[in-house]
Amino acid sequence: MTDTPQRLSESPIRLDPALNGIPSEPQAELVTALDLMIRARYPIIYLVSPEEEPADAVLVQVAKRTDPARKLLIWDLVRGWQDTGEDRGSVMAALGRVMRSAPNEDTLFVLRDLHFILRNAASDKNAPVVRELKNLSRELKRSRKILFLLSHTLEIPSDLAEEITVVDIPLPSSEEISRLIQLYVAPEKLKLTPLAREQLIKACQGLSRERIRRVLARALAAKQEVNEADIDLVLEEKKQAIRQTGILEFFTARETLKSVGGLDNLKAWVRVRQEAFTEEARRYGLPNPKGVLLVGIQGTGKSLSAKTIANEWRLPLLRLDAGRLFAGIVGESESRVRQMIQLSEAMAPCVLWIDEIDKAFGNIASGADGDSGTSRRVFGSLITWMQEKTSPVFIVATANNVPLLPPELLRKGRFDEIFFLNLPTAAERKEIFRVHLQRLRPSRLREFDLEALAAQTENFSGAEIEQTIVDAMYNAFGSSSESRRDFTQMDILQAIQETVPLASIARDQIESLKCWAAQAGARTASQDARLLQEMRQCFSPSSTA
Repeated sequence: MTDTPQRLSESPIRLDPALNGIPSEPQAELVTALDLMIRARYPIIYLVSPEEEPADAVLVQVAKRTDPARKLLIWDLVRGWQDTGEDRGSVMAALGRVMRSAPNEDTLFVLRDLHFILRNAASDKNAPVVRELKNLSRELKRSRKILFLLSHTLEIPSDLAEEITVVDIPLPSSEEISRLIQLYVAPEKLKLTPLAREQLIKACQGLSRERIRRVLARALAAKQEVNEADIDLVLEEKKQAIRQTGILEFFTARETLKSVGGLDNLKAWVRVRQEAFTEEARRYGLPNPKGVLLVGIQGTGKSLSAKTIANEWRLPLLRLDAGRLFAGIVGESESRVRQMIQLSEAMAPCVLWIDEIDKAFGNIASGADGDSGTSRRVFGSLITWMQEKTSPVFIVATANNVPLLPPELLRKGRFDEIFFLNLPTAAERKEIFRVHLQRLRPSRLREFDLEALAAQTENFSGAEIEQTIVDAMYNAFGSSSESRRDFTQMDILQAIQETVPLASIARDQIESLKCWAAQAGARTASQDARLLQEMRQCFSPSSTA
C-alpha cells in the first residue's frame, strides 16, 4: 500500500487516508502526546474513540515514531491476538502474554473492548482481570512495554483510577473534515461554491469519519457528484447520529425574534451578540459567550427563547434532557457526560439547550439525591466543563424551580447572564395575541380587539394565551359539522373564561422566584417597571422579617 491516497478506478471515492497511514493534524498532535507518555513510562493508557480505524492509524504512527522496530499487537475477544490468533475468549490469557513478554521488548499491546468487563469489575468473574491489570501496571513501569485499552466508551473501576491514563480520540475538526472531503471526492465531482463548501463542512461537524464517508458516497452513488443539495443530506445523517446517542436531540429551529411576544430585554441581549461567534469577533478580541440561564414558571417562553437564540445566531441547536444523563448502570452516567461534551464540542459553534436543569440537579445541595453520589459526580463534571470550556458551545439552561439548584451552578463564569421571565405585561399579552393571530389568520387580524383580549388575560402565561386561541378554534370547528365557521373574538373570550391560569395556584412560587431573582442579581427579560419595583421590595426589612 502506498503512502499517498489512490483513486479507485471505478469510483470517485478515494481510499481512507487513515488506512494509508497518513495522519491528519489533530492525529499528529495526538501522536506527539502519546509519544511523550510512552517515553515517560505511562504503564496503561485507555483510548476512548467512537471509531476503531482512526485509533488504529494513530497507534501505527505512535509505534513508528517511538521506534521503527517497535511492534504493535492487537487483541480482541473473538479473534485473539492478530499475529497468532491465540487467547481467543480469554482476557486473562491475553494479559498473561503481556506479562510474559520480555521487559526490554519494544511492543505496544492493544486490548479492545474491555469496557464491559471493567463495568462489572466487582463480580467474582471479573475481579481477577482488575487484579492482573494492577499487577501489570507495576511491571510495565520498569519495562519498554505499553498496554493500551481501546474502547468506544470509558469504564474505569475505582481500583484502577490511579493506574490508568485516559486519552480521547476526538471527532474530526473542521480542518480535518475539509481534508477528508478533498480525499474522499475527486475534484471534478465536487460541485460547490466556497460558501456552500463552508456550509457543508459545518454540517459535517459532529459526525464520525465513517459517517462522513458514507454520506458523501451516497451522494456520489445517486448523482455522481457532491453539490449544495447534499448539505440537507448531511444534516439528516447528523440527526440520525445524535438520535442514536440517546442523550442529545438535534433541533431544526425556525423561530425568530418576531415569533416571541415581549421579552424585549432578552431580545436586545441576543441581538447584541448575534455576531459573537464570527471570525471577526475573534480578531476583535471578544471571548466566546458562555451561556444564559432562563428562569421562570412554566409557559413563560423559556423553551421558545432557546430555539430563537439558535435560529437568530444561525447555529445548530442540541437539546439535552439532563435526566437522560443518568443511566441505570453504575458508571455509565459519567461516560454519558463525556460523550455529550465531546459531541457538543465537535459540533461547535452550536447552542446546547439544557432543558429543566432543576429537575436533574435540584436535590444535590440538600444531599437528597439518593444515588450513591452519581448526581454529584455528573454535576461536578458538567459545571467544570461549563467553567473551563474554550470551544464555542453556548449553553441555554432553563429552570422552573431555580431555588433548588446548588449555588455553585449560578456562580459567575458559568453563565454570562441570568434572566427572569415573569408573566407577561398587558403590552406583552397584546403582542403575544398579535403574533399567534398573525400566524394563523393574517388576513383577519384587524377583526380582533387585541387590547380587550390582553385586558381579559391578566396573570396568563404566554403558553396559556396560545392555548386559549387553540381552544377557540376547536370550539368554532366543532360547533357545526354541516357549515364550518371560523373562530371569532367571542370564541377566544369564552376560552379565556374557561381557563384557570397556573398563576392562580402558583402565586407563592412566582413570588419566591421574584425574590430569588432579585437576590441573585438576575435581569428581567421584559421591560416591566412594576416587576422591578416588586423585586426591590424583596430587600425591604418587612420582606425579610
